[in-house]
Amino acid sequence: GHADLTYVMAAAEEVAQKAKDYIVIVTKSTVPVGTNRKVREVVAAANPALDFDVASNPEFLREGAAIDDFMKPDRVVVGVETDRAAKVMAEIYRPLYLREFPIVTTDLESAEMIKYAANAFLATKITFINEIAALCEKVGADVKEVSKGMGLDNRIGKNFLHAGPGFGGSCFPKDTKALARIGQENASPMLITEAVISINEQVKRRMVDKLLDLCDGTFNGKVIAIMGVTFKPNTDDMRDAPSLTVVPALLGGGATVRVVDPQGRHEGEQLLPRVDWIEDPYAASQDADLIVILTEWNEFRALDLGRIAASMKAPRMADLRNIYTAEDARAAGFKAYSSVGRPDMEG
Repeated sequence: GHADLTYVMAAAEEVAQKAKDYIVIVTKSTVPVGTNRKVREVVAAANPALDFDVASNPEFLREGAAIDDFMKPDRVVVGVETDRAAKVMAEIYRPLYLREFPIVTTDLESAEMIKYAANAFLATKITFINEIAALCEKVGADVKEVSKGMGLDNRIGKNFLHAGPGFGGSCFPKDTKALARIGQENASPMLITEAVISINEQVKRRMVDKLLDLCDGTFNGKVIAIMGVTFKPNTDDMRDAPSLTVVPALLGGGATVRVVDPQGRHEGEQLLPRVDWIEDPYAASQDADLIVILTEWNEFRALDLGRIAASMKAPRMADLRNIYTAEDARAAGFKAYSSVGRPDMEG
């Protein structure tokens, strides 16, 4: 859970040594509360004569949508200590002012905390709906209907209420762990965040159990086609992706695993050795025992399910992103279909 600030401090020192006139040193990275004050100490020690301010300006860019998010942000957060620094930051963002987004100008610590609190809350929302999904499976409810009914409440909102195989990526796992660590270090444990971290790992393992059920209790000798291994679509990022829990469990159980992913191969070849990389979903499904949708790439949203089912040895599908329905699967000739938080179709 510890953030490695070596590079941040090295960069601060380098800036201090090169700078001559007044500058504002801005931290964009997600850093623990108190980091910007440490940056100020490092800069002051490296160049005692320098006239400078520090600012915290955390980025809220989503992978795969960074330019759009920069040009049309929900808000810009700026943590500063002086009016002078605030004016410099306002001037930097002035070209975007015409879009009339709010700029939250606050102190350093609050700006640092906003970023962690926002990411931890989104991770909590995902984890909450994944827990609801598990309960829906037990009681016969449909989590997609539940999400829709919840999301129409303006106090809740519909975003991040999509049940699935757990969150991954470069932000949520790292930031929830860091927030939990900050809480422990300040004798104010973040119990909800700690639960989110633990439950998210359970969700990933629950997906493995779901696949095991579809494979009649053993992966040994089965051919399994995985659609998508990146943590989300439109990125090649595999950090903490559910696939890193699911695929090794399949291989460890004796399965042959074929993977289709539009961008995941470059990272995946290192992270997931012993899998067969196949460009085409239909080729990957040929004579397979199970097809698993693990990432909701657009390429997988309009598959010819009939063609896939007809080519499989045993037409069974685990739709871990709830792209299709049991009715779609039945009509296509699948013998079994399982999704997340919705009633299964049994063959």
